[in-house]
Amino acid sequence: MLARSRNAPVLLLAAALVGAATLTLVLTWELTFLQDSWEFLMNRRDLSADALLVPHNEHLVVLPALIELMLLELFGMSSALPEFIVLTVFLLVTASLLYVYVERRAGPWPALFAAVAILFFGPAWEVLLWPFEITFVGPMLFGLAMLLALEREDRRGDLAACAFLIASLGFSGLGVPFVAAALVAIGQGRRETWLARSYVVAIPIVLFAVWYLGWGHEAETHASLHSVLESPRLVADAIAAPTGSLFGLGTNPLNSVIEVGWGRAILVALIVVLGYRWVRDPVPLRGLWPVAAAAAAYWFLMAFNQIPGREVTSSRYQYAGAIFLILIAANFFVGVRPGRRTLLLLAAGTGLAVAPNLIVLKQGSESFELQSVLTRADTGAIEIARRTVDPEFRLTPEVAGTPTLIDVSAGEYLEAVAEFGSPAYSLAELADAPDAGRRQADIVLSQALPLSTVTRAGGAALAATGRCAVVPPGGPETVVRPGVSRIAVAAGPPAEFNLRRFATGEYPVATKGAPGDSVTVLRVPRDAAPQPWHLQVLAKQPVRVCR
Repeated sequence: MLARSRNAPVLLLAAALVGAATLTLVLTWELTFLQDSWEFLMNRRDLSADALLVPHNEHLVVLPALIELMLLELFGMSSALPEFIVLTVFLLVTASLLYVYVERRAGPWPALFAAVAILFFGPAWEVLLWPFEITFVGPMLFGLAMLLALEREDRRGDLAACAFLIASLGFSGLGVPFVAAALVAIGQGRRETWLARSYVVAIPIVLFAVWYLGWGHEAETHASLHSVLESPRLVADAIAAPTGSLFGLGTNPLNSVIEVGWGRAILVALIVVLGYRWVRDPVPLRGLWPVAAAAAAYWFLMAFNQIPGREVTSSRYQYAGAIFLILIAANFFVGVRPGRRTLLLLAAGTGLAVAPNLIVLKQGSESFELQSVLTRADTGAIEIARRTVDPEFRLTPEVAGTPTLIDVSAGEYLEAVAEFGSPAYSLAELADAPDAGRRQADIVLSQALPLSTVTRAGGAALAATGRCAVVPPGGPETVVRPGVSRIAVAAGPPAEFNLRRFATGEYPVATKGAPGDSVTVLRVPRDAAPQPWHLQVLAKQPVRVCR
């Protein structure tokens, strides 16, 4: 029985890892490539120095770019599932390393609760469900590995720590705080060992400096004097947001920003509790200072670079913040082994926090599902229009219905599809897609083909000859096929023309319309889809649509 009790936390951790992996894959099963992933897919498809080392949003992303390139070569672009599997593995390994870190200090049961809280940390749904965010998970994974390796205080551990720190920096700027952690950890050692161990930090810093001088200095920076002066308040909010979220009090509004009201109150209470704990029974805080240095660097760098859309309380920043909070708290309970009653309270608290966080995670998944529908519909429209679409045609927010496809141009996309396959809806899938997808496909098609109208005044009676369909006032829609159609509007008030193709119940493509006694020439280029367009005419007088 004693052996079973000792193994229980590890067995429960294994169950939690399996459950988290299953949940992640279920929530992402219908998703495709999202947002910044398209910058990699469009612009980093070759094994060149620029493709790997050009900064992305001022970050060094050499390892994510290499991973994306490897997945593209191995599995193509027809499915994003390999991306989600990689993300899932990263999340599981990070939670496992967090378990090891906390277990060494506070024992297996608190370590289990910490790992479970991070595995199902719904307020960080952008990180848990978006593969590109290995740029956030990777630095935490290798940063935790570095901290654990440094605790060995031997040559093998230092060599591993150096490699882990290089990897952490290679995923994004989130690796920079772990440079501070390594400096503090080595500085706490014996003075005579400083020089011998300095390479652990020196080599990663030199490599990062080489990258910065070659490529990184050209990256746009958002640091400003205003944000520096405002940083104390921003840092307080950056700490309060994950604090409240760890207790299940984070929210998921449409702008993906976490509320901090409850977090501020809980943060103050935690500071009091941890302070009382240390005053009552002082424990060695040797392990605290490296993680405190990393956390401080993370929160202040985040505050210095805050801009609209990158608020310090955004969902993507909660994952690292929550892990730093757990690391800090764990160091106040070194050697403490809670009793059964305390463990029951911790278990109940973890369950009460995870339950609402799972709801937030599901809501985040639904947000990404809508993005996936629009992405597959928009790219499917480009493939349908491949015969006539301008290679420079871009899926701007106004056309695509989402700001997440700004890196996609028709020429680059079609080249990638020819080489790696298509993630877009097929014609059959598009016909059965959700309403939002079919509507957006019509809008993109109208711009990509493009549909065009030219109107001239007068001549309506003369133009209304040949193969014409009469559309009486308030009449039904008219089928329009590829080619040139003349729309003759009899004398009277202006008429409106709207079109649809895949959409049902609405006409998402509006034209300029035409005045009374006019002829409008509508050009519909031929494309890869057999479905005709449907023309809606809104007029008070008869209108003839002629081939």
